[in-house]
Amino acid sequence: MGHQFAQHHEAEVPASPDEVWAAIATGPGIDSWFMGRNEVKAGAAGTVRTVFGEYTPELEITDWDPAHRFAYGSGQAPDGRFIAYEFLIEGRAGASTVLRTVTSGFLPGDDWADEFEAMTLGGELYFRTLVEYLTHFAGRFAAPVTAFGPPGTNWSRDRYLLCRALGLAEPAQRGDPVRFTGATGATGPTGVTGPTGATGPADGVVYFVNAHAIGVRTPDGLYRFMRGFAKPVIAAHHLFGADADPDQARQAWDAWLSRTLA
Repeated sequence: MGHQFAQHHEAEVPASPDEVWAAIATGPGIDSWFMGRNEVKAGAAGTVRTVFGEYTPELEITDWDPAHRFAYGSGQAPDGRFIAYEFLIEGRAGASTVLRTVTSGFLPGDDWADEFEAMTLGGELYFRTLVEYLTHFAGRFAAPVTAFGPPGTNWSRDRYLLCRALGLAEPAQRGDPVRFTGATGATGPTGVTGPTGATGPADGVVYFVNAHAIGVRTPDGLYRFMRGFAKPVIAAHHLFGADADPDQARQAWDAWLSRTLA
């Protein structure tokens, strides 16, 4: 039977239309809030390519109107599956911008409900991360870091352990304070740089939470802990520090997840 859908999000952000455009229509900009590594071949005949583990879609740009409208999507598969993204930018007085997004598509088959739930909850996380980025880091680009928790664990258990390691009550709430410390493996007791890229404890705040994800903002990063599938926990972070080393950070977060979720 399948399911056709359209998800709408809207927010006003303290960023200029050009800064919003850089965030949604360039590879480094998308790297700073979405997932994996991204490449944009600009123009109406261009493409948007994402590499997130084995997930490597390349979508065709269908509308390219700088600082106003950006749209891209997949072709329609034989079973009817497709996905399309649209971003609408409207400048406002006082150097702010209204950003509207529409994610639409079709999920085939009778077992679409679980995939739709994951897509809906994931879409909420990505949009809120984009808003957080434009509110606190506009004009800067991040190094994306992806790490995976150990296989064979359970999301409910892992979420509890993640909250405990971050000093959060379960369920966590938006606005809750977070501290990455040596006790959680974020920084070593001798000041060695840890997963956050800091050399000391890093204070943060929960900027987003739902059934599948927890998002934390610090002065130099956006940190997201998400429910996965093949591996129950995915850490998908964005480091804004000038000296951030993505490879070193990935190794540190892999170790942190293994230790925290053991």
